[in-house]
Amino acid sequence: MKTKTITRERVLEQLKQVRNRTVELCQPLQTEDYIPQPAPFVSPAKWHLGHTTWFFEEFVLIPFFEGYKRYHEDFSFLFNSYYNLKGDRILRVNRGNMTRPTVKEVYDYRAYVDQVLQYFLEEMEISGKLEETIEIGWNHEQQHQELLLTDVKYILGHQPLFPSYKENFTLVDTKNASSDWLEYEGGITSVGAGSEGFSYDNEHERHSVFLAPYAIQSGLVTNGEYIEFIEAGGYENPLLWLDEGWAWVNEHQVKSPLYWHRVDDGWKYYTLSGLKDIDVENQLCHISHYEAMAFAEWKGLRLPTEFEWENSARDFEWGTRWEWTNSAYLPYPGFRKPEGAVGEYNGKFMVNQMVLRGASTATSPGHSRITYRNFFQSKHQWQCTGIRLAKNL
Repeated sequence: MKTKTITRERVLEQLKQVRNRTVELCQPLQTEDYIPQPAPFVSPAKWHLGHTTWFFEEFVLIPFFEGYKRYHEDFSFLFNSYYNLKGDRILRVNRGNMTRPTVKEVYDYRAYVDQVLQYFLEEMEISGKLEETIEIGWNHEQQHQELLLTDVKYILGHQPLFPSYKENFTLVDTKNASSDWLEYEGGITSVGAGSEGFSYDNEHERHSVFLAPYAIQSGLVTNGEYIEFIEAGGYENPLLWLDEGWAWVNEHQVKSPLYWHRVDDGWKYYTLSGLKDIDVENQLCHISHYEAMAFAEWKGLRLPTEFEWENSARDFEWGTRWEWTNSAYLPYPGFRKPEGAVGEYNGKFMVNQMVLRGASTATSPGHSRITYRNFFQSKHQWQCTGIRLAKNL
């Protein structure tokens, strides 16, 4: 990860804002909402609160604050996610089985770590490795804020009464400003993060790529366009689907994007404000890469590569949906994993994942940039994902 020198005041203020926002996102929840885990890829809100606190305890306080006393010896086992170098951890699928520690104790854990962090950072010189680790820490927590929202939506959206998380808070009510075709001659262009500001290791190193002539749409696919795909038999036509996608459709009996429900002669979808009528003009949300590829095939078009997307992003509006690309998640030339457990952050996932670009309505403020490389497996729908189409010229 690359960063730049930041003042003590900015560190303390940014930490406060980020840590408080996680708590604010949990305020609409009832105690019972903090614990369920209806699917292996979803984590309970209580676990997110604990894990983001453990990250600062494990990566900042323990290595940099001599004499620091852990809040609880068992919490590393409970709240470690996937860092093998940090010891054993519970299985991901068992995160929802933890009724203890209680929600109150997890909040007490956050308060304890926050208080020690405040004292420590007011006394220490913040530079070098410490500075870099702290900035990774708050960016890591911002990632979990988005996951927290989408996990809460999955938890509430799979309950029989479709309860509301918060009134007038839907994540899915954005519309396109335009939907024109933007054409590019192609050629050599540079992609990847430079040395200014924060960026993750998977955005490095900046390098040149060749692009053939292409066009990309300025707007995203809408709900109305996707309904046309459904009504044209899109989920019944194997010729539109990748082989893995067709197997996924049949195994899970997928017939629509996540949270969509056929009611009488119309469509409704679950939002964080409850069950609503689908607005056909809103941008499509919560689809898998398999579905994105099938829709593009049905239209006689394709998904952009991540490099086409990055080359064009300054010419269209983005940031309301994570946009599936047709690029596998692979290292850039010159990529180097950081030493130690932080090196497990991105590099070890560079297999069987697809790149998404942009950001979404669930993304935390200040946590998006054109070079950002998100990544998920092709089957996942629960993030705020959408489609931008491209074509060859």
